[in-house]
Amino acid sequence: MLAVENKHVIKGGEFLVRETEAHEIFIPEEFTEEQRMMAQACQDFIDKEVHPHVEKMDKMEDDFMPKLVTKAGELGLLGISVPEEYGGLGMSFNASLLIADVVGSAGSFSTTYGAHTGIGTLPVMLYGNKEQKDKYLAKLATGEWKACYCLTEPDAGSDANSGKTKAKLSEDGKYYILNGQKMWITNAGFADLFIVFAKIDNDKNLTAFLVEKAFGGITMNDEEKKLGIKGSSTRQVFFNDCKVPVENMLSKRENGFKIAVNVLNVGRIKLGAGVLGGVKLVTSQAVNYSKERKQFNTAIANFGAIKHKLGAMATKIYATESLCYRAGQNVEDTIDMLVNNGTDDSEAKLKGVEQFAIECAIAKVHGSETLDFVVDEGVQVYGGMGFSEEAPMARAYRDARISRIYEGTNEINRMLLVGTIIKRAMKGELDIISPAMAVAKELTSVPSFESVDASVLFAEEKAALKNIKKAILMVAGKAVQSLGEKLNEEQEVMMNVADMIIETYALESTLLRTEKLVGVRGEAACAQQINMTKLYAYEAMTKVEAAGKEAILAFVSGDELKVMLMGLKRYTKLAPVNTKELRRAVADAMIEEGKYCF
Repeated sequence: MLAVENKHVIKGGEFLVRETEAHEIFIPEEFTEEQRMMAQACQDFIDKEVHPHVEKMDKMEDDFMPKLVTKAGELGLLGISVPEEYGGLGMSFNASLLIADVVGSAGSFSTTYGAHTGIGTLPVMLYGNKEQKDKYLAKLATGEWKACYCLTEPDAGSDANSGKTKAKLSEDGKYYILNGQKMWITNAGFADLFIVFAKIDNDKNLTAFLVEKAFGGITMNDEEKKLGIKGSSTRQVFFNDCKVPVENMLSKRENGFKIAVNVLNVGRIKLGAGVLGGVKLVTSQAVNYSKERKQFNTAIANFGAIKHKLGAMATKIYATESLCYRAGQNVEDTIDMLVNNGTDDSEAKLKGVEQFAIECAIAKVHGSETLDFVVDEGVQVYGGMGFSEEAPMARAYRDARISRIYEGTNEINRMLLVGTIIKRAMKGELDIISPAMAVAKELTSVPSFESVDASVLFAEEKAALKNIKKAILMVAGKAVQSLGEKLNEEQEVMMNVADMIIETYALESTLLRTEKLVGVRGEAACAQQINMTKLYAYEAMTKVEAAGKEAILAFVSGDELKVMLMGLKRYTKLAPVNTKELRRAVADAMIEEGKYCF
């Protein structure tokens, strides 16, 4: 992978108060030939083993899914991140996102794959001791064993630490006896290894255990009948006096909640990248259908309404892809820095991901909502056929809906990312207080009327980007000042601020990616990327203004309200652009290529 220059080690959330240059970020066009070959091998596997058999997969015939997982393991696809000494490929963090990206078009298999390689394998890889890694990692990396992750309970969803599953030490001190119920457990129907979270006696926090199916004391309900991802196994799991050897405690007592949080951070950014293969496929299918479907004696691809949809779909995909790989490389760079400074490899991976928990949450929310938007528009492009199970859109539409729920609902992730920023600011880990104070002072000063050289590519968009960061600091700073600890109770305000932050990070990532591409290929070769960037800038500014206004109106009044609304208007200005022509140009490029081609 090409080296990414850094003036200093970038911290998670720092994008809010730091101007990032294009040369500092990684873009997906920079993946190495070796990484692209691995991605192509993964694509070939999906094209051969998954796409032709989706009906069989969804009907769960002939143990189709566990056999498919085994085949993926034989090709090395389950061990992308697992160190070579344990039978894996030991590839980089960002390369693992690339594979998740490709697998994203595989419907139910993408959920099964993500659960096994992510929340099923990572706890062992990151928290297991040497004996545990020696015993389990190679089996998981090769697909000999399948894994599932047992956290959620009937009364403990988002509040995972309130789980009631209990673990009690046996009288002889050799076992922990597990009793409890877990639900919505992906891969449970065929898993050999269960990552189980339970509380020992009256502990405040969860403890994690590595539970083999062969231990006994495990029963399950029938497969859940779900709205989508029908081919993935989802069951309730019951532990009835399940005897777990004491050496199968993962990490230390009461460290389970921390394990759950950190593993979910990885799952969140992988979910963000993991939608990409699916949305690109759906967009390509919509493009081709629009070329084939004729109404009023012409292909519907010629209609402005259809071009509007196709252009909007592509623009959101481009933004999600830009932010995911930017964040992934930041995680990777931090891991490398820690390892070079002597940190243990597993600890470095944990700290690297934890540092970018904010960006991981952004990737999850933005990616899952891009997926929902794209499949919904895909159905609409297909019209009546989009509602038919004979066309590909119905399955895509159903499968997509879960993405806004698992790995933490999007509402929880929104509040999490804002809460994390505030906590880091209060601890002095992230200096947003000084910039927020400077913005507050600027509000009462005479506005600057500095002109922007519109002839310079993205000069206006960059000026706008600086301003919407000020808008965030203005709104968030005032919210913390006015509401204090009560801010956590004002969830609507938290989510408004989160929307401002998400759109800003997506815009900056898109802008820097295109700028970097132009530096390599030239403006002419990047015409559509430039169009998508300008279009996304317009849409992001519109969303930031709307979210900011809603937040301000929720807790500010009187003269302060007028000042802040005026400030918001000042900070969300952008020179007008012809969005119709931008979308049409992007759509026309795809129509000519017959696919999503960016």
